[in-house]
Amino acid sequence: MIKSAEFAERMKNLPEYPFAALGRRLQRLRTSGMDVIRLDMGSPDLPPAPTVIEALAQSAARADTHGYAGYRGTAEFRQAVAEYYERRFDVMLDPETEVLPLIGSKEGLVNLTLAVVGPGDVVLVPSMAYPAYAMGARLAEADVVEMRINHDNCYLPDLRDIPDGDLDRAKMLWLNYPNNPTGAFCDIDYYTHVVEFCRQHEILLCSDNAYAEVVFDGNPHAPSALQAPGAKDVAVEFMSMSKSFNMAGWRLGAAVGNAEMIEALLRVKSNIDSGHFKAIYDAGIVALRTTPQAWIDARNAHYAARRDKLLEILPRIGLAVDDIPRGSLYIWAHVLNMSDTEFTERTLTETGVSITPGTVYGIDGAGFVRISLGINDERLDEAIERLLGLWA
Repeated sequence: MIKSAEFAERMKNLPEYPFAALGRRLQRLRTSGMDVIRLDMGSPDLPPAPTVIEALAQSAARADTHGYAGYRGTAEFRQAVAEYYERRFDVMLDPETEVLPLIGSKEGLVNLTLAVVGPGDVVLVPSMAYPAYAMGARLAEADVVEMRINHDNCYLPDLRDIPDGDLDRAKMLWLNYPNNPTGAFCDIDYYTHVVEFCRQHEILLCSDNAYAEVVFDGNPHAPSALQAPGAKDVAVEFMSMSKSFNMAGWRLGAAVGNAEMIEALLRVKSNIDSGHFKAIYDAGIVALRTTPQAWIDARNAHYAARRDKLLEILPRIGLAVDDIPRGSLYIWAHVLNMSDTEFTERTLTETGVSITPGTVYGIDGAGFVRISLGINDERLDEAIERLLGLWA
C-alpha cells in the first residue's frame, strides 16, 4: 500500500459522480453485446447553428489562435456574454468584473463552492437537484442541507422551512430554473423573494440558468435571477452554451453577477485551469450574437415533439406525469407500481434502454425517473418500442 492510496478526508464524503458510474456500466454492457439506448443523459443530439461550426473552423485555421487565450478568456467573448444578458434579460453586466468564462458551467459550480465554503459551513440545495451542487459542497467539506421541493410547492423551496441552526451556518443557496430534473419554472417575483432572503441572511445566491433558451409551447425564454432588484449584491448566475446552443461537448459557459464572487472564482480557476482554446471563444461569440431565434424555436419544437411522443405512451408503461414540462430537456415521471430503481434496472437489463432513477437527484427524487429528450428520433422510436414491449 502506498501513502497516496490513503485518500484525503474529503474523499470519504464524496461518492462517485452518478453519471460517471452509469457511463462505465453502460460501456460494459455494450462490450458484452447489448445495444444500449441512452434516455438518461441530457446531451443534445443536434448540432449548433451552422454559423457556429463555421466560426470554429475559420478561427482554428488561423496561425495566431493556438496560444493561451488567458485566464479570463477573451475580452470579446466576455463582451458577447454581457450583450446577451442585456438583450435577453435587460441586465447590465460589466464584462471586465462581472463576467468570467467557464469550461462548461459545471466546473464553475464546483469551483465557486470551493472558493466560498469550508468545514462547518452549510450549502442549501433543493431536495431534487443537479448532483454537482451537493458534490461541490462535499468536496469543500461543507454540510449539505436539502430544501424540500415537490409538486405541492411548485418545486420552489419554501425558505421558511430552513431550520434556524442551518440558516445561521448557510453561506450558499442553489436554485435552477428551468429545473433539472423536473422541468419546473419560476418567475421574477420568486427570485425577488429569494434575493431579499439572501440579503437578510448574508447568503450567496447561486442561480444555475443552463436551460434558459430550452422552452416549449410558445413560452418565452426563462428569466434570470439577476433581473431581481439588487440581485448583483448577493447573486452569481451560471449560463451555459451546452443546452441553450447545442454546444455541450464544447464546454463553454460563464459565471456572471457579483464582482467579488467572480474575482474569488477566478482565483480558484487560475490555479486549476488555463482557459479555453481561442477558437472555442470565437465560436461562442458567434453563437451568442447571431444564432437566429428561428433556429432556437425550431430546435425547441423538435424537443417538444419528442416530449409529446413520450407523454403519450407513459401511462402504458407504468409512469405518470404530474406536470407537463414547459422547458429543460427532460420529462420527470412518477413510477406507479414499483421503486424508481427497480423500474430503471429492469428497463436497462431487459430492454437496453437507460433511464435515470430519481434517487440520483436527492431525497425527494425517490419514486420518480428522468427521461431525456436528447436522443435522435429513430433511436427514440426504437426505445419506445422496447419500453412498450416490456411494460405495456
